[in-house]
Amino acid sequence: MKEQNAIQIFENSKVRCFWDASQEKWFFSIIDVIEVLTGSDRPRKYWNDLKTKLKIEGIELSEKIGQLKMTS
Repeated sequence: MKEQNAIQIFENSKVRCFWDASQEKWFFSIIDVIEVLTGSDRPRKYWNDLKTKLKIEGIELSEKIGQLKMTS
């Protein structure tokens, strides 16, 4: 089956996503989602600060959380 990239519109904002047919899962750009939900003009910095804060609070993040390249 073929993998495909797409852009979804959420509240008039673009959110990059990727459909993996072999896993039957959608993957969304967390940076785009943070930008939509927070209205931040620096969503990448917001995400980095959030991960740092969670580590300080003792919350373990999954090792699977990483930054993957998505088509802009």
